Amino acid sequence: MSTVTLNKVLTIKTLNNIAERGLNVFNKDHYTIDNESNKADAILVRSFNMQALELDTPLKAIARAGAGVNNIPVEKCTEKGIVVFNTPGANANAVKELVLTTLIAASRNLFAGVAWARTLDGEGDQIPKLVEAGKKQFVGKEIKGKTLGVIGLGAIGALVANDALNLDMEVIGFDPFISVDTAWNLSRNVHRAMTIEQLFANSDFITVHVPLTNDTKGMFNEATFSLMKPDVHILNFSRDGLVNEADMAVALETGKVGKYITDFPNENVLKMKNVVPIPHLGASTGESEENCAIMAARQLKEYLETGNIKNSVNFPNVSLPYTGKTRVAVFHKNVPNMVGQITSAISNYHLNIADMINRSRGEYAYTMIDIDNEVNNDIIPGIEAQINQINGIVGIRLI
Repeated sequence: MSTVTLNKVLTIKTLNNIAERGLNVFNKDHYTIDNESNKADAILVRSFNMQALELDTPLKAIARAGAGVNNIPVEKCTEKGIVVFNTPGANANAVKELVLTTLIAASRNLFAGVAWARTLDGEGDQIPKLVEAGKKQFVGKEIKGKTLGVIGLGAIGALVANDALNLDMEVIGFDPFISVDTAWNLSRNVHRAMTIEQLFANSDFITVHVPLTNDTKGMFNEATFSLMKPDVHILNFSRDGLVNEADMAVALETGKVGKYITDFPNENVLKMKNVVPIPHLGASTGESEENCAIMAARQLKEYLETGNIKNSVNFPNVSLPYTGKTRVAVFHKNVPNMVGQITSAISNYHLNIADMINRSRGEYAYTMIDIDNEVNNDIIPGIEAQINQINGIVGIRLI
């Protein structure tokens, strides 16, 4: 990214503790970290629930130091031209390590065995004999040669799949929306399931790494359990809503599902048989928190200084090399002739366009235009006013 000199000091507000290395991304001469400000230019957040917060001007962007954005009012932000970023892949290694750790530990009945061993406290010299007599109740199974089904081959799923192969497992992957970048990073030894039903039918272990949507909500249910092998182990480090908990309780009781490993314990789950409840530790490592904070901060900084967008959940990814020329960045509805109207408004001030880019995402679009001429500060309000008069404009920034 080019070095950019800002005309004013911008305010960054944090709604959770953000790793210091992330905050250090912001040059203290150009930015201030003010956690009490009601007039922040941008917000850094982790799990704080923002749904009820007022999103007042001059707020331009929100960056979530993590993947999920359920705690952010994304639709409201979109309507106001506020870019919402997340950090896909920044915590992928941490989640991958815990998935594989719990996969092995649950298969070997390690958690139950350790809990039982602790009950022997106070038995004194009898403990070794009791251990030898009692260990047979925790006989497990090895994962070598077993088949792992990976649903969702994004940053986390691809790492899980590749490393499971290195553990001598057979791996089946299903992801109808796999990206080109992920495909390049995925081992050719991962077998492609043409349908999710094929994955369900052939897997000894199933791990899911997809977002919670209307299509994926309750995807693990009575109907899908019926397709699976008996004693299948299911690992859920994505979202609790992917599982129909009432159906899961029945499947665990009958042995159709041998173990349910979940990072999202609740009252219902804790009452179920053969559940391994993890207290939402998937991304809880110091390294992961730092990685997420740094990535979120860099994306915010890039956007605030150049208008470029990367890893937004509500606007298209847009990148135009920054040359120091005045840049007009416009959020607008994705309708015909919008770019023509914007460029006409600029040409009314006898300004030449040096470069431009337009990208859309659903009902909204984003246009960046670099001005060839030196732009006098006196005409900036006029440019903004003319563009804002165009029907369908959501917001405008001059950088």
